[in-house]
Amino acid sequence: MVIIEGLVVCFIVLMACVVGISNGAVNLVFLYEKEVQDKVVEMGLITREKIKRNKMLFMLFGMLPCWIFMICSVYWINDARGFLEGFWQIYVIMMMEGLFDRLFIDFFWVGKTKAWIIPETEKLMPYIYGKTLASKWIGTMIGSPIFAAALSGIMMIFIRG
Repeated sequence: MVIIEGLVVCFIVLMACVVGISNGAVNLVFLYEKEVQDKVVEMGLITREKIKRNKMLFMLFGMLPCWIFMICSVYWINDARGFLEGFWQIYVIMMMEGLFDRLFIDFFWVGKTKAWIIPETEKLMPYIYGKTLASKWIGTMIGSPIFAAALSGIMMIFIRG
Protein backbone atom coordinates (compact mmCIF):
# COMPACT_ATOMS: atom_id res chain seq x y z
CA MET A 1 0.00 0.00 0.00
CA VAL A 2 2.85 2.41 0.83
CA ILE A 3 4.27 2.02 -2.70
CA ILE A 4 0.91 3.00 -4.21
CA GLU A 5 0.71 5.98 -1.87
CA GLY A 6 4.22 7.00 -2.88
CA LEU A 7 3.17 6.84 -6.53
CA VAL A 8 0.15 9.03 -5.74
CA VAL A 9 2.44 11.63 -4.13
CA CYS A 10 4.70 11.52 -7.21
CA PHE A 11 1.62 12.05 -9.39
CA ILE A 12 0.55 15.06 -7.29
CA VAL A 13 4.00 16.63 -7.73
CA LEU A 14 3.94 15.85 -11.45
CA MET A 15 0.51 17.47 -11.87
CA ALA A 16 1.63 20.55 -9.92
CA CYS A 17 4.52 20.91 -12.37
CA VAL A 18 2.34 20.26 -15.43
CA VAL A 19 -0.16 22.90 -14.31
CA GLY A 20 2.66 25.24 -13.28
CA ILE A 21 4.31 25.25 -16.70
CA SER A 22 1.10 24.98 -18.75
CA ASN A 23 1.27 28.68 -19.66
CA GLY A 24 5.04 28.67 -19.93
CA ALA A 25 7.93 27.46 -17.83
CA VAL A 26 8.56 31.01 -16.65
CA ASN A 27 5.71 30.50 -14.17
CA LEU A 28 7.84 28.05 -12.18
CA VAL A 29 11.07 30.02 -12.55
CA PHE A 30 11.42 30.06 -8.74
CA LEU A 31 12.61 26.45 -9.13
CA TYR A 32 15.51 27.63 -11.34
CA GLU A 33 18.85 29.16 -10.43
CA LYS A 34 18.89 32.81 -9.36
CA GLU A 35 20.63 33.85 -12.59
CA VAL A 36 17.68 32.58 -14.61
CA GLN A 37 15.22 34.33 -12.31
CA ASP A 38 17.15 37.59 -12.65
CA LYS A 39 17.23 37.24 -16.45
CA VAL A 40 13.49 36.68 -16.87
CA VAL A 41 12.71 39.60 -14.58
CA GLU A 42 15.16 41.76 -16.56
CA MET A 43 13.50 40.65 -19.82
CA GLY A 44 10.08 41.63 -18.41
CA LEU A 45 8.65 38.12 -18.66
CA ILE A 46 7.68 38.08 -14.98
CA THR A 47 8.00 40.24 -11.87
CA ARG A 48 9.60 39.35 -8.56
CA GLU A 49 6.16 39.66 -6.95
CA LYS A 50 4.70 37.15 -9.41
CA ILE A 51 7.62 34.77 -8.76
CA LYS A 52 6.87 34.94 -5.01
CA ARG A 53 3.15 34.49 -5.66
CA ASN A 54 3.73 31.48 -7.93
CA LYS A 55 6.03 29.90 -5.34
CA MET A 56 3.39 30.33 -2.66
CA LEU A 57 0.69 28.87 -4.94
CA PHE A 58 2.94 25.92 -5.83
CA MET A 59 3.55 25.20 -2.15
CA LEU A 60 -0.14 25.61 -1.29
CA PHE A 61 -1.62 23.59 -4.17
CA GLY A 62 1.31 21.31 -5.00
CA MET A 63 3.33 20.43 -1.93
CA LEU A 64 0.71 20.86 0.82
CA PRO A 65 -1.62 18.28 -0.81
CA CYS A 66 1.33 15.85 -0.89
CA TRP A 67 1.93 16.27 2.82
CA ILE A 68 -1.77 16.07 3.70
CA PHE A 69 -2.24 12.95 1.57
CA MET A 70 0.88 11.39 3.10
CA ILE A 71 -0.29 12.00 6.67
CA CYS A 72 -3.83 10.81 5.95
CA SER A 73 -2.68 7.69 4.13
CA VAL A 74 -0.12 6.68 6.76
CA TYR A 75 -2.15 7.43 9.88
CA TRP A 76 -5.77 7.01 8.81
CA ILE A 77 -5.74 4.63 5.84
CA ASN A 78 -2.80 2.43 6.91
CA ASP A 79 -3.60 3.03 10.60
CA ALA A 80 0.06 3.43 11.57
CA ARG A 81 0.64 3.31 15.32
CA GLY A 82 3.89 4.01 17.05
CA PHE A 83 6.82 6.12 15.95
CA LEU A 84 8.63 3.51 13.84
CA GLU A 85 5.58 2.38 11.91
CA GLY A 86 4.73 5.95 10.93
CA PHE A 87 8.38 6.86 10.30
CA TRP A 88 9.18 4.10 7.83
CA GLN A 89 5.99 4.68 5.84
CA ILE A 90 6.51 8.44 5.63
CA TYR A 91 10.17 7.87 4.80
CA VAL A 92 9.39 5.46 1.93
CA ILE A 93 6.80 7.85 0.46
CA MET A 94 9.14 10.84 0.78
CA MET A 95 12.08 8.98 -0.75
CA MET A 96 9.93 7.86 -3.67
CA GLU A 97 8.82 11.44 -4.28
CA GLY A 98 12.32 12.81 -3.80
CA LEU A 99 13.92 10.35 -6.21
CA PHE A 100 11.12 10.90 -8.72
CA ASP A 101 11.70 14.66 -8.48
CA ARG A 102 15.50 14.40 -8.76
CA LEU A 103 15.63 11.77 -11.51
CA PHE A 104 12.51 12.24 -13.62
CA ILE A 105 11.60 15.89 -13.16
CA ASP A 106 15.01 17.54 -12.65
CA PHE A 107 17.32 15.27 -14.63
CA PHE A 108 15.08 14.11 -17.47
CA TRP A 109 12.15 16.49 -17.88
CA VAL A 110 13.92 19.75 -17.06
CA GLY A 111 17.36 18.69 -18.23
CA LYS A 112 16.67 16.67 -21.38
CA THR A 113 13.42 18.00 -22.89
CA LYS A 114 12.31 21.38 -24.19
CA ALA A 115 9.25 21.65 -21.93
CA TRP A 116 11.02 23.77 -19.31
CA ILE A 117 13.01 26.03 -21.63
CA ILE A 118 12.35 29.72 -21.19
CA PRO A 119 13.08 31.52 -24.48
CA GLU A 120 16.24 33.64 -24.45
CA THR A 121 17.63 31.91 -21.35
CA GLU A 122 19.15 28.94 -23.14
CA LYS A 123 22.67 30.23 -22.44
CA LEU A 124 21.94 29.76 -18.73
CA MET A 125 21.21 26.04 -19.11
CA PRO A 126 21.33 23.70 -17.32
CA TYR A 127 18.69 25.37 -15.22
CA ILE A 128 19.47 23.28 -12.13
CA TYR A 129 23.14 22.94 -11.23
CA GLY A 130 25.71 23.59 -8.54
CA LYS A 131 24.45 24.53 -5.11
CA THR A 132 20.79 24.13 -6.06
CA LEU A 133 21.32 20.61 -7.39
CA ALA A 134 23.43 19.66 -4.37
CA SER A 135 20.89 21.10 -1.94
CA LYS A 136 18.07 19.20 -3.65
CA TRP A 137 20.00 15.91 -3.35
CA ILE A 138 20.96 16.65 0.26
CA GLY A 139 17.34 17.50 0.99
CA THR A 140 16.24 14.20 -0.50
CA MET A 141 18.88 11.96 1.07
CA ILE A 142 19.31 13.64 4.47
CA GLY A 143 16.28 15.89 4.84
CA SER A 144 13.71 13.20 4.07
CA PRO A 145 14.55 10.94 7.03
CA ILE A 146 14.78 13.97 9.34
CA PHE A 147 11.41 15.29 8.14
CA ALA A 148 9.89 11.80 8.37
CA ALA A 149 11.13 11.46 11.95
CA ALA A 150 9.83 14.90 12.92
CA LEU A 151 6.46 14.31 11.31
CA SER A 152 6.12 10.88 12.90
CA GLY A 153 7.01 12.34 16.28
CA ILE A 154 4.45 15.12 15.90
CA MET A 155 1.79 12.63 14.85
CA MET A 156 2.49 10.54 17.95
CA ILE A 157 1.40 13.54 20.05
CA PHE A 158 -1.92 13.78 18.18
CA ILE A 159 -2.60 10.04 18.07
CA ARG A 160 -2.09 9.59 21.81
CA GLY A 161 -4.18 12.67 22.64
